[in-house]
Amino acid sequence: MQATAYTYDPETRSGQVLLDDGTPVPFDAAAFDAGGLRLLRPGQRVRIETAGEGGARTITLVTLQTF
Repeated sequence: MQATAYTYDPETRSGQVLLDDGTPVPFDAAAFDAGGLRLLRPGQRVRIETAGEGGARTITLVTLQTF
């Protein structure tokens, strides 16, 4: 699934992405670390993997979108 980086805190390595429908979804340091990234800037397109649905949906991986 694709999303857009919305917020990112380098100290906690956590933040939020915006899904294409505008829904903000938070991610934690474990999801950020799983993607192997060192930095994330707001506005970057990212690929995410999720677990669960609805309000229980969590992001398990955040990485840069490549073509």
